[in-house]
Amino acid sequence: MNIVSRLPEVGTSIFTVMSRMALEHGAINLSQGFPDFPVSQELIELIYQNMKAGHNQYAPMPGAPALKKSIADVVLKSFNRPTDFENEVIVTAGATEAIFSTISALVSVGDEVIVFDPAYDSYDPTIRLNGGIPLHIKLTPPHFSINWQEVRDKITPRTKMIVINTPHNPTGSIMEEEDMKALEKIALEFGLIVLSDEVYERIIFDKKEHQSILKYPALSAQSVAVFSFGKTFHATGWKVGYTVAPENLTSEIRKAHQFVTFSVNTPIQLALAEYLTNQNNYLHLGSFYQKKRDFFLDQVKGSSFQPIPSYGSYFQLLSYQAVSDLNETAMAEWMTKEKKLAPIPVSAFYHDKADHKLLRFCFAKGEETLEKAGAILRKL
Repeated sequence: MNIVSRLPEVGTSIFTVMSRMALEHGAINLSQGFPDFPVSQELIELIYQNMKAGHNQYAPMPGAPALKKSIADVVLKSFNRPTDFENEVIVTAGATEAIFSTISALVSVGDEVIVFDPAYDSYDPTIRLNGGIPLHIKLTPPHFSINWQEVRDKITPRTKMIVINTPHNPTGSIMEEEDMKALEKIALEFGLIVLSDEVYERIIFDKKEHQSILKYPALSAQSVAVFSFGKTFHATGWKVGYTVAPENLTSEIRKAHQFVTFSVNTPIQLALAEYLTNQNNYLHLGSFYQKKRDFFLDQVKGSSFQPIPSYGSYFQLLSYQAVSDLNETAMAEWMTKEKKLAPIPVSAFYHDKADHKLLRFCFAKGEETLEKAGAILRKL
């Protein structure tokens, strides 16, 4: 057979590569972004109850009505945005499926999509698989802020969409109110769809406020917001996320969603529907993770690694310019194999593999794990 790869340069994701390497070499895994502490016992019990009650068959394709209603209630309380749960919400198999289905539904062959690097690694391949053309705009340390004039200069008559991510993976940076207003002005002027990856919406620090596109009515009217229960409730393996968008966009996304996943785990959906009714189950997540970030930073003190400010997500970037001249990939591999601590090279998130001597560490771990990691870093 003559098979021509549509993604010839794409191999196994850096997360899988580094996690596998960590396992092979017995290293502490601060590479892949997953918590190592337990999920709420109450939430697990709710799932079990729904299983015992017989809710084990297909859920409706767009999501269980009870969960969509709970999502709409949360969106109203959080962002003051009234949401028609029947027509503006889709429950997806994780945020990555939400992103894939959104781009598949809304990006056509030849459409350009603006992506800010460093970027989550699914954006670019998904755009290209659907015949779109990624337009990469490079953000630089230490603040990774967006130059909105550069964005304006990048737009052509073929530009269809802008992808944003706040709080940002891998950098921990966030978009501020002035960023959202600049984005709104550009999106409205050029008629662009905004795909807003907000999976770390609840994980934000230092009294900062999450700037969701859902808070800005004019912008929200031509945007798709993507969220993740896996990130919010420490259950990344459940792969349950959702989108919120106006009906004209949601109706198109559902067409793709129904042929990618069709529907999502029924008992988990029903359990989440009930669990969301208690705001205490998610409102304190920021302070919970800020303590972990601060604890990890305390462990880094006394080392030659320089922290880059992290205002959200559960990732911390460390500069190793004072430690080694190795490139980021080589440094991450050396640390994993020789020092038994696995990070992620930030260059993996750049289309051009830009190297700033930065490594990403996940601090969604127990204190004992973070202490061991800190001890290794202080010896380098």
